[in-house]
Amino acid sequence: MEAIGTSGRGRERFGVLGVWIDAVDQLRAQEAIEGWITDRQRRYVCVSNVHSVMEARRDESLRAVFNAAGLAVPDGMPLVWVGRLRGRHAVRRVYGPDLTLQLCERAAGRGFTCFFYGGGPGVAERLAESLSRRFPGLRVVGAEAPPFRPLTTEEDEEAMRRINAASPDVVFVGLGCPKQERWMAEHRERLHAPVLLGVGAAFDFHTGRVPQAPRWMMGAGLEWLFRLSREPRRLWRRYLVYNPLFVFHLTLELLGLRRYPVPADDSA
Repeated sequence: MEAIGTSGRGRERFGVLGVWIDAVDQLRAQEAIEGWITDRQRRYVCVSNVHSVMEARRDESLRAVFNAAGLAVPDGMPLVWVGRLRGRHAVRRVYGPDLTLQLCERAAGRGFTCFFYGGGPGVAERLAESLSRRFPGLRVVGAEAPPFRPLTTEEDEEAMRRINAASPDVVFVGLGCPKQERWMAEHRERLHAPVLLGVGAAFDFHTGRVPQAPRWMMGAGLEWLFRLSREPRRLWRRYLVYNPLFVFHLTLELLGLRRYPVPADDSA
């Protein structure tokens, strides 16, 4: 397959409830992102799973954000399974926390600069320190967490100035879905960094604040059960409401009983 470029040429995608998902694997996603950095293109990457697809299904503006992404990678195994059902047999899971580590390793080897934006108080700074120790030579040019409340216009402009002054090649955004996706889309034209990458829980996972599921559970599509058992009060709605609704709507779509149209695919 040819590289994913400015026009989207070479992209292989499949629709899930009105949302385009790229049929990629970890390596292809990394190569696309590295190509954008080298060519100084400006793109954002959505790390997509059942939760984000369901959020986008019920919100047209959010759906447009996902469908305008340079890449919308399949972070959850259910999306991988749907892709294979739709004939995209080369698709693999692109797990956000793993993608974060692999991109930082590439960045350390190639001299790319990184900025970490998000997480709770002090989390971005701890993440930057941890990854700098793990990948000697990693050039971290900034790390900060915005307040949980909405920023004022002045605060937002100042944050943009700080990020642009640091001149990162990649901004890792950990604000959670759907906040991080909206943030990337709204700020894409105001930030000079070639790549904005919404990695959500990676900030908490890689600082040890939240444990990760065993790999066997991830491969079996059971990571949701592990996370629900650890944070039931915060995640019960995401998994106990959205997961059954996803299965219901997907079944209707696969059986042809209901259409969830995606925008015309001009990447062919």
